[in-house]
Amino acid sequence: MARPEDIECWLTDMDGVLVHENSAIPGAAELLAQWQAAGIPFLVLTNNSIFTRRDLSARLKRSGIVVPEEHIWTSALATAEFLKQQHPGGSAFVIGEAGLTTAMHEAGYIMTDTKPDYVVVGETRQYSFEAITRAIRLIDGGARFITTNPDATGPSREGPLPATGAFAALITKATGKEPYVVGKPNPMMFRTALNQIGAHSLKTAMIGDRMDTDIVAGIEAGLHTILVMTGISDPAEVERYPFRPSEIIDSVADLVGR
Repeated sequence: MARPEDIECWLTDMDGVLVHENSAIPGAAELLAQWQAAGIPFLVLTNNSIFTRRDLSARLKRSGIVVPEEHIWTSALATAEFLKQQHPGGSAFVIGEAGLTTAMHEAGYIMTDTKPDYVVVGETRQYSFEAITRAIRLIDGGARFITTNPDATGPSREGPLPATGAFAALITKATGKEPYVVGKPNPMMFRTALNQIGAHSLKTAMIGDRMDTDIVAGIEAGLHTILVMTGISDPAEVERYPFRPSEIIDSVADLVGR
């Protein structure tokens, strides 16, 4: 596992670490500017598969944070990269939005509802009974089941929304087949990110706000893990788990100048 003095590359979660409800967290813009000025390799990670990198870069810019799109890595991109490695030039029936379908096309995949190699389920606000029914029948027919992330709910101004994990559970109940989940907390998400920036786990740190995704996946990937208190975690939350991050800090502002 990396030591603080050996860190040369950074991975960081987005929501709860850099932004909160579309507002930049103090210190986030300065930290990212510091990395870019110094030429330090880094990626901003998110389990959200709805948006493309360009969409997310624009969203961050509106929040006052400049992140070029090549420095963003999503569960959709990680899923597409995983499938490209597993079965190059394959086919998939995809339930998801532009972030996922664009990533799959760029990975050389064909989108089809006729005898696909995979059924891939990602985040969307347009789930349909017909699409879920088709996914169930294709999986029963032999298609392998993949999801971009395990999150059962997502946030909205009105309250929680059902997310990828909830709909995957429906499909699992109907088929008896569990999906392979690529996004956090699967360390596969981090390994694909490391490959993108040519980083080694022994010289990379992961900043996150969740013990059950960011930190556990970072530990399993062999990274130096840093938990911030600007997201969902608090000291009581930390005590619930049998593992610990390498560091606990108040916010990313504590890393500026390090």
